[in-house]
Parts: sequence; C-alpha cells; structure tokens
Amino acid sequence: MASQLPPDVVAALQQLLQGLASADNSIRSSAEQSLNDDWLATRSEMLLSGLAEQVSAGGDANSRSFSAVLFRRLASKTQTKKDEPQELYIACSPTVKSYIRSTLLQGFAQETDNTARKKIGDAVAEVARQLADADEPWPELLGALFQASKSPNASHREGAFRIFTTTPGIIEKQHGELVKEVFLQGFNDPDQKVRIAAMEAFSAFFRSIKKSQQKLYYGLLTSIMNILGSLRAQQDSEGLSQALMALIDLAEISPVMFKPVFNDVVKFSIEIVQDKDLSDQTRQNALEFLATFADTAPNTCRKDPNYTHDMVTQCLSLMTDIGMDDEDASEWNETDDLDVDESDLNHVAGEQCMDRLANRLGGSAVLAPTFQWLPRMMTSSQWRDRHAALMAISAISEGCRDMMEGELDKILDLVVPALSDPHPRVRWAGCNALGQMSTDFAGTMQEKYHQVVLSSIIPVLECPEPRVQSHAAAALVNFCEEAEKEILEPYLDELLKRLLDLLTRDSKRYVQEQALSTIATIADSAEQAFGRYYDHLMPLLFRVLNQPQDTQIKENRLLCAKAMECATLIALAVGRERLGPDAVSLVQALGRIQQSVTDPDDPQGSYLLHCWGRMCRVMGNDFLPYLPAVMPPLLELASAKADVQLLDDEEQLANIEQEDGWELLPVRGKYIGIKTSTLDDKYMAIELLVIYAQQLEAAFEPYVLTVLKDIAIPGLRFFFNDAVRVASAKLIPQLLNSMKKAHGPQSPALAEVWQATVIKILEDLAQEPAVDTLAEMYQCFYESVEVVGQNCLSQETMAAFINAAENSLQEYQARHEHRLAEAQKPEEEREDSDEMLYAIEDDQTLLADMNKAFHTIFKNQSVSFLPQWERLIPFYVKFINSADSTQRHWALCIIDDVLEFCGPEAWKYQAHFTGPLVQGLADKTPANRQAAAYGIGVAAKNGGPAFAEFVAHTIRQLFEATQMPKARHEDHVYATENACASIAKILHFNNSKVQDVQTIVNHWIGTLPVVNDDEAAPYAYGFLAELIEQKNPAVLSAAPQVFDYVVQAVDAETIQGQTAERVIASAKNLVAMTGLNIQQLATQMPAERLQTIRRHFA
Repeated sequence: MASQLPPDVVAALQQLLQGLASADNSIRSSAEQSLNDDWLATRSEMLLSGLAEQVSAGGDANSRSFSAVLFRRLASKTQTKKDEPQELYIACSPTVKSYIRSTLLQGFAQETDNTARKKIGDAVAEVARQLADADEPWPELLGALFQASKSPNASHREGAFRIFTTTPGIIEKQHGELVKEVFLQGFNDPDQKVRIAAMEAFSAFFRSIKKSQQKLYYGLLTSIMNILGSLRAQQDSEGLSQALMALIDLAEISPVMFKPVFNDVVKFSIEIVQDKDLSDQTRQNALEFLATFADTAPNTCRKDPNYTHDMVTQCLSLMTDIGMDDEDASEWNETDDLDVDESDLNHVAGEQCMDRLANRLGGSAVLAPTFQWLPRMMTSSQWRDRHAALMAISAISEGCRDMMEGELDKILDLVVPALSDPHPRVRWAGCNALGQMSTDFAGTMQEKYHQVVLSSIIPVLECPEPRVQSHAAAALVNFCEEAEKEILEPYLDELLKRLLDLLTRDSKRYVQEQALSTIATIADSAEQAFGRYYDHLMPLLFRVLNQPQDTQIKENRLLCAKAMECATLIALAVGRERLGPDAVSLVQALGRIQQSVTDPDDPQGSYLLHCWGRMCRVMGNDFLPYLPAVMPPLLELASAKADVQLLDDEEQLANIEQEDGWELLPVRGKYIGIKTSTLDDKYMAIELLVIYAQQLEAAFEPYVLTVLKDIAIPGLRFFFNDAVRVASAKLIPQLLNSMKKAHGPQSPALAEVWQATVIKILEDLAQEPAVDTLAEMYQCFYESVEVVGQNCLSQETMAAFINAAENSLQEYQARHEHRLAEAQKPEEEREDSDEMLYAIEDDQTLLADMNKAFHTIFKNQSVSFLPQWERLIPFYVKFINSADSTQRHWALCIIDDVLEFCGPEAWKYQAHFTGPLVQGLADKTPANRQAAAYGIGVAAKNGGPAFAEFVAHTIRQLFEATQMPKARHEDHVYATENACASIAKILHFNNSKVQDVQTIVNHWIGTLPVVNDDEAAPYAYGFLAELIEQKNPAVLSAAPQVFDYVVQAVDAETIQGQTAERVIASAKNLVAMTGLNIQQLATQMPAERLQTIRRHFA
C-alpha cells in the first residue's frame, strides 16, 4: 500500500521509531523528546496516520507490533483543543480518521504473525472504543470482524473475538440469531485459544446488553460448559483459569442463566477445587466462581443439595494448606514483616470464602456443615487442621451471629483449649478466634464470658513466641474496646502487669507497639479506674516521647506514635485534674515531635493530629496557647484537593498499581486513579476540626471564616469521597455555634455568616447524589437552624428548602416504586435482597432526617413556614394513604409539627389531619400509633377551642390504643404511654367538649404508669398531681396503685426536677390523706425500687 504521507515524513517517522526502540538511553531520550515536542505538539495527525501505515505495511513483525503498541498508547492521549480535552484519535479530521480506520483494518486482515495481529487488534479496539464513545459509526468494522471470525487462520479468529471483548457495544444492536451463530462457532472452534477468546468476548457482550435481551443467549451455556470440560480433561491450568474468569463474570451478571444446570456446575467446579494437580490460581478461580453464586443467587445455593456442604468442605481443606515448608513455624515466628500480602494463598482464599458464605447464606445453611467438621479438626493430631478450624470460627461468626450466640458456651469449649496448644500457629489462631468473637458477639462476650476469655488470653501474653504475644494483645483490644469499665476493673492488675512486661523486656518492636495499643484501649474503656496505674505508665511513655528526635531511627517512629496515642488516651481516661502538670509536659513533647516530622511517610504525623485533638478535649481552653502550632498542618490536610490522575497507558497504570492508597476506576478504556490516602487524611482532619470547634466554642472563632470558606463549604461538594462530605456537614453547625458563642445570637457577624452559609447548604441539598449522605445534609441544615435560632429563615430561604425537599421526595418515590416493581418479579430475577434492605434503611433514615428538618423549621419559624410548606401537601396526601408504614409515619410527624408549633392556625388543615390521626391510633405499626397519639395530645394542648370537639371524640380510641395486644412490650410501650399522656392533656388543657369527665378520669388511672417516655411522663404525672391536689375520688380510691405508679416513674427517672418534686409532694399528701402503709406497700415491690422509696418517701 502506497503511503499517503510525503516521503520525507515517512523517513522521519521511521527514524523516530528506530530511536524509540533503541537500547541506547541517549538515543531513546532524544527520540522521546522529538515525539513530544515535534510530532505530538505540531503534527499529531501525520503521526497517527504514519503509525497506522507502519502497522499495516511496516518492516518485520516486531516493528509492526511496536508501531501498533505505540499507536494505541498515543491515540488515547488527551490533548486540549479549543479549551476542550479530547483524545488524540477522535480529535483528528474526518478524512484522517477514515484513513486510519481502513489502514488498520487492512493491516489486521493481512497480518500473518500471531503476536503482531494481537497488537494490531488492540489498536483497532482502541479506535472502536473512541468512536463508540463519541457516537460515531464504523460500519466496516463489524463486517470485518465477522469475516475474521470465520477465517481459516486460527489467530485471525482469535483476534476478532479479542476485539469483540474490548468493544462489545459494536454488536449489541445486531440481530440476535446472527450473534448467537458467531459465538456458537467460536465456542466449538477446533482451536482452544479461539474458544477461550470467544468465551471472554461473550462475557463482555453479555454484560453490555439489557437484562431483557439476555434470555436469548441462555441456550449457549451448554457449549460454554463443554469448553471447560475439554480444558479440564487436558489439565490445562492456564486455559481453565481464563475460562473460569469469564464464567465468574456471567455468574455476576445473570446467575439465573445457570439455574437449570446449577447442580452439575457445582459438582464440576468442586472437582476443580479438589484437583491438586491444577495450579492454585485455577483452583481459587473455581472457588470464586461458586462463591459468586452465594453473592448473586443465595436462594439457589441454599436449595442445592450439594452446594453448601461441598463448599464448606473445600474451604476447610484449602485452609489447611498453610506453612508447608515451615512445620515448626520458626520462619513464621522470626519474621518482622506482619503485613506480607497472602491474598493469593489457598488458606486465605478458603477463609475469605467461608466469610462470604456465612454472610450471604446465613447460619441456617452454613453452621451444620461447618460444625460437622470442626470438632474432628480440633482434636486432629495435625496442627494445620486445628488452625483451620479456629480460623473457620473467626470467618463465620459475623454471618452466623444470631445462631451462634446461643451456643457460645460450646464454641468457647472448642476455642479456649487452643490457647495452650503446643503449636504456636494454633495458639495464634485461638487468639484470633477469641478476638473476632469479642467483636462479632460484642456485649454478650464481655458480660457473660469475661472470666473465660480474659483468664485464657492473659497468660498467652507470657508465651515465648513474639507473634503469638502480639496477637494475644491484639485480641485484648477487640475484647476491651467493647467492655464496660466495671467488667474490666477486676482484671486491670493482671492485664497491666503483663503488658508492661512486654514493654520493658527486650521484645520485638511490633510486640511493644501492640502492647501500647492495647494499653491505650484499656485506658479508654476503664476511664477513671485507670488512674491507679498512671504513675507506673506515664514516666515510661515520657521516656519514649522525650528521646532525641534527630537520632531516632526510622523504625522507631511507629513505636513513638503508639506511645503518643497511649499517653493521650490515658490523659483522656484519667482527666485534667489527675494529669496535673503532666498536661503541659505532654503537649510540649508533642510539639517537639511535630517539629521533627519532615518525612511525608512518617506515621507520627497522622498520630499527632489525633493526639492534639485528645489534649484539646482534656485541657479545654487551657489548650488555646498551643492552637497556633496545631492548626496549620491540620488546615493544610483538611484543605487538600483530590489527587486524581488520568492514566493513559499501561506503564502509568502499572506504576500506580504498585503503590498503596490508590483506587482505580475504569472509564472509557482508560483508568482514573484517585489517591484515597489523601482523601482519608482530609476526612480525618475535618473530623478533628469538628472536635476543636465543639470543645473550644467561642475561642475557635478566629478560625471560623477560613475553615468555612476553604474547607467546610467546599467539602459539601467533594464528590470524590462521601466521608469528606459527611464530615463537612457535621462541621458547619459547630462553626456557626462558635460564631454564636463569640458574638451573641443576635449579632450581625453571625447573621452575615449564616446568610452566606445557608444558601450553600440548600444548594447541596438539591445536588447530593448519595441517599445516605443526603440524610447527613438534612441533618447539617436542621442542626444549623437550631444553632442560629428563631426566625433565621427568610421566605426565599424556606422556598429554596421546599424546592430541595420536593426533589428529594420525588426521587424517593421513584426508588420506592422501583422496589415495588422489583418485588413483583420472579425471585431469581430480583435485585440483590441485602442491597435492597440497605437501600430501604437509607431511605428510612432520609425521611427521618427530613422530618427533623421540618420539625426544626416549624419550631423556629412557626406559622411563617406554612405558606411554603403547603406546596408539599400533595406528597403528604399520598404518604398518609400509603400502604408503606414508613411513609405514613413521615406524614403523621408532619401533622404533629404543624399542630405543635402553629396552634389554632393548624385548624385550616383539619380536613387533612383529623381522619389520619384517628386512623393512626389503630395502626399496626407502634411508631405510627405513637405519632398519632402525640399529635392528638398537642392538638389538645395548643389547638385551642377549635380542636375541642375533635380531641374529645378521640378519647375512646386513645383508651383502645392503651389496650392493644403487647401494649407494654418494648416495641409498643411508647405508643401506649403517649396515648395515656394525650388523654391527660385533653382532660387538663381542652376538656370543654368532654362528656362525663369523672368517668374518664377513673378509667385513665389504669393507663399508668409512664416509665419509658420522658416527654410524655411530665404531662401524665403533672395531671395526676393535679388530681391528688383536687382530692379526686379516682386517686383516693386507688391510692396504693397511684403511689406505686409514682414510685415507678421516679425510679425510672422519666420525671425529674420540679415536676418530680411536685409529684413526690403530691404522693406524700396522698399517703397522708389515705393513711397508706408505705412499709407494707414496699414489701410488694421489686427490691430495686426500695432504694427510691427510702430516698424520697422515708
């Protein structure tokens, strides 16, 4: 093919290619400079056209391969033209693009070298991707690929499918039967590489089409599975591994496709996992293939007769594949690197799979097959079996929590003996199991089994192996951070003695670091009880902190960081008074360390930020002199921009993949790299600013404007990281509070800052894409309004809020309707049930926070909010009549707020309110009965005469609400107590239309006590005191019960302060009036109430 370029250009390009491929560094560097400064900068179209020609008709196969690789890399480079970034190929003129396309296709069709053809195929795929993204056609490509898929040359056929894999969208719109025929030919191709390439292409194609189209291709599964059978027969590990990866994709996309042959799939894949002649990667891929069904089709897995039993068996078998060349664990114990990546090892694959099975299938499926093996494994003479059994308990305890919690005695009988096992790795695994169980069964483990756990782990701190010592200390962290100080206190002497021993003896550094972390956790949990160890520990920590920083070796930095953490947590535990002058010494030591931190990788830097935050909490305003030194690095971190890179080629991608702290997102054939470590630091810094603003209040005011402008407000739109947006939302109310405390609630300074801030908050309410984060934005709004106070919202601001609320409610309704439609589908076609439950939970939280926002506005704006709120009445009407209890609750809470804060003005909406309130009293959902009862109570209290007849007519239904089944059970008692209080409110505040008040009072006494709801109790007991003061016959005739109801409320502390004093005085008068024998009544009461009687009625 004759070149379209001038001969001198062709010659110059060939010289460039020779230079780029040169082994001589100077020649190559010169060529790279020419490529960037000349070709890319001034004649990029000639460059790509020339490379396409070299790909098609260059010298030898190596040259053509090199030209294809270079073309692909350069074609995807981004350049800015006319202020718009575009990739190099798509930015070319139509004529040049067309020429390149035809030249590449010609090169692909006529290439005879297999390697070169693959590289040319990759170049074709890159061009196809850019055209598809730009919605530009390439009609010749599909025909050329179909033709290549039928070529007599196997390499051609494979190349066609490789291009399909990269750009599946080009075949999406084609006729289904034609596509099926092409894939079927590929699956039955005589060449193995073609069959695997066809599988990979089909997987990519299947992912690209709509769910409704996928059923057309279910019939191809038999041919796909035949490919695996052939590979298995040939013991082709590499090919089998590739094929399984394609199957994993299909199982993720459409598990229902496998349903008719699922049992055969299970048996075949289990055989692969069992086959030790295959490579570990292949066996792990087979396990991953089956585990994917647990994620995507848990019900199918539960119903299969073999799946769970065989999966558990093979996971446990893989978990015994550990330490094969280190029988006595000497090599394992000597290593100082505890962060070795073992994710590609069989035992880790088995553990991770057990965790997934338990979490996805639950204890009812997983426990029986697991515990069929565990007792035998725990008594095995092989240490690897015992180790695997213990790690299995660690892996499944979270997912099987509900069923295992009742069997903890038996499980601990299996685990605890392992802590004295002769093999160190088994003791390590025993510590691991107890640590994991302490987290997964938090509360139960600490309250019921503290003696078993602590008396077993504490002695392990003295064992001879450093790794076991360290892991025992780590397990104690899990236990202690969930333990109450009363539980820990009896064990503190033994714990601290052993941990101090680890610190002071010649232990490995990582053991000392862990000992410090454990001591810090114990201090945090034990609080004041830790004070008696202060004099032993603090000098030791100061010794570490005061060592000369310039001579400190790099390896000791983490130890020093842990010492800082430990010292400041102890300071927080014992308090400012016990700390005494050491507080100043400690912050001075932190300051010296901060000045020495120059290396960005120095762990002391991030630890310091948290330590400063703790010292601020300990010292309060005494911390202010140190703030100028603390704030600059904190503000720098909190102000950090996202480190985002567009990765154009494989070399960049490979470099980033080698670094920790990056997340890679595929976008249009490239990757965007986001440095997550920077985002984590930013989030942490903003969280610390929240602490400073909370603790220092007015004293933090000098920083408020800078933090608002540069950190908090921009942070609300930091879409790279949800946690940063949430932390920024929590920061804003604290900053406003600092301004309020410094300048006063009516100050112009606060008003000016608030007006600018509320506009930004409302803008972000309208734009936030994540439902859980949107709830936090509503919280930011209502907490801010609460800080700024009465009448802080203009009509324009309230209108903007309603705009955002309308948008949120419309999107919520769309999600709700989608879930209803999803629920109507056959079970196997539904979306992941767990994800749906999480989505429902997020929406419930959102509606709750929206309600709190309405509540806060009504509280601070009263009737001025009504004109704007009326725009939401259509949503209210739909929600109050919904079959969904969450929506009804949302609407009932709105009614309550209007009635509570708008008083008689609420009567104009009575047509919308009265019926739902009465119906709500009989709602099956307790929270809705509670909201309805509360609403009637506030209508009686605040609604005035207009509501008198309505509230009088609700008394019968309120009594019925107190007599519902399970009325006093935990979930229902708040509804019951609110109904009791609302009857009291009607009788006290608004009884003009009530018939036969005395009869109602007689019955009302029986709806007491109110011992849970401290908002309802003051109204109920205030009315009761009034009845006693009036010597009402209802209380005089039931004096023993009334006295008991009062004692219960005082004991439960639901009435306090002046209300409690008045009620207690009334109860004493009742005793005097009726001659009650308190001592006799006390004998009939539970023992815990006797102290209350002695204290208040002796």
